[in-house]
Amino acid sequence: MNRDIKKTVSWMVGVFTALALAITGVALYHRRTPPVDEAAGPDTHVAPPPQVPGPAVNRWKEAARRVEEERGERIGRGARVSVPPQLLHYADKRRFLAVQVAGWREQQYALPHDEAGIAELIQKGELVEVKPVSDDYLLYGVGANASDEPLTHFDRRTGREFTLYPRWDFFDDERAAKQAAIEERKAAAAAKRDDLRKIVGRTRAARARRNAINKEIRAAQAGVAALQRRVAGDAAAWDDYDRRRMLVGEWQVLEERARQFAPRGYDLGRPGDRRAFRARLLSFIRPEALAVMLDIARQYREKFGRPLAFTSLVRSEHYQLQLGETNANATKIAVAPHTTGLAFDIYYHYMTADEQHWIMGLIAQMESDGRLEALRENRDHFHVFAFAQGHRPPERLIAEALGDVRAVRVAQAASAPEEAPAVAARRNLAPAAARKKAAAPRRRAAPAPKKRVARKPAVRRRR
Repeated sequence: MNRDIKKTVSWMVGVFTALALAITGVALYHRRTPPVDEAAGPDTHVAPPPQVPGPAVNRWKEAARRVEEERGERIGRGARVSVPPQLLHYADKRRFLAVQVAGWREQQYALPHDEAGIAELIQKGELVEVKPVSDDYLLYGVGANASDEPLTHFDRRTGREFTLYPRWDFFDDERAAKQAAIEERKAAAAAKRDDLRKIVGRTRAARARRNAINKEIRAAQAGVAALQRRVAGDAAAWDDYDRRRMLVGEWQVLEERARQFAPRGYDLGRPGDRRAFRARLLSFIRPEALAVMLDIARQYREKFGRPLAFTSLVRSEHYQLQLGETNANATKIAVAPHTTGLAFDIYYHYMTADEQHWIMGLIAQMESDGRLEALRENRDHFHVFAFAQGHRPPERLIAEALGDVRAVRVAQAASAPEEAPAVAARRNLAPAAARKKAAAPRRRAAPAPKKRVARKPAVRRRR
């Protein structure tokens, strides 16, 4: 009996000891591991824009998840849609750009050449900020390509860029630092050449080693050449008194704008702040375009219960050129639509056929009313250009702009009628001969059949 009692007591002591150790382990785990915010949910497919303040990140992510949520059917380019004529190209594709250039010419708005140009338009009140997220929309990827590199001035005439500094002595210090880096890279390349001479034999291993060293030497030489070009280019501007004053003036414009941005401003000496500042500049647009954006977003949210995703607003001419190196949709004409501050892009990548048909119908009606010019692009975007005065520009201006886009004499293009009827269908605006010639290609949107819907036209477009 006593033996059984001892066994029972021993077993109970073991159980309580194990339980105490488990509780202690759990407590230590939770003490060392931060709690997981289950309400935040999984990450979104696109990171929040760099300019989104900390407290607003969760709200932005929730809106992005609503945009990205599973629909249970085909979406984006995978959905079968019938595109209305208003969102197709004209028979002459260049007319689409010409209409937007004419819309800009009617207003003669200043075009921002670089970030300082955007900051100046903000200071004048010509551009207004679009908040990163609201109940009706969110900025989806706007500013994602913003760099944390030093701020620069873009020269329209030469296409060159020059680094901005607060004063000449800052430039001189940076020039000395770059010269030291050049000498270091030259010394490293010389050391690699010494290593190359020490390799003997024609074995496979020796050839591989020589190839690797030659690759490192070429990379060092390319780095030296790039630094030398940068130093020489900046020196050509900063050693000239008048140009130096202009560069310092642009830095002051940017610094003032960065300091005034709520809630805390940005320190342009810090790479992270420079990236957020650049992204913030890209979240502006002209008030006339913002009114159209908000109207479309409000109606979409009321219809489908989710926010509308906008992916591009204003761009500087410098940013447009950089974007054109990687984005086939980014036009390279002198007056790119986004540089006017009147253009924006809507992302349809996650939209079902019903969503796309509905929003295309809304945009098409707005275009028929003369409020905007639009195009359904093959790269998941609806491009929209809002007319500042709420009506299409005169046909005379469109003809002149078309002459510029086509690189022919403006006088020939200006012979078109003074005014053209409002757009009812794109093909009806082309000359009769052009319409006849363009009858065969897939340009006209067929009416949606009851059971089977035509596929969207596979036409590559540039803007």
